[in-house]
Amino acid sequence: MANPKRKTSKSRTAKRRAKFYGSLKAPEMMECPNCGSPKQLHRACPSCGHYRGRQVTEGAELA
Repeated sequence: MANPKRKTSKSRTAKRRAKFYGSLKAPEMMECPNCGSPKQLHRACPSCGHYRGRQVTEGAELA
């Protein structure tokens, strides 16, 4: 099995990490059509539990 010839320096590792973590974005949010609170796209609303017009989970309002 091949082994690296030299140790990867801390600065090179940090540069690679910074490039990846700098490119991450916050998740897209939308307004829930049922209750109006913000929710992530393609997920059930955490406050009311509705997804695509149906009650799929018990939300914070019902619990």
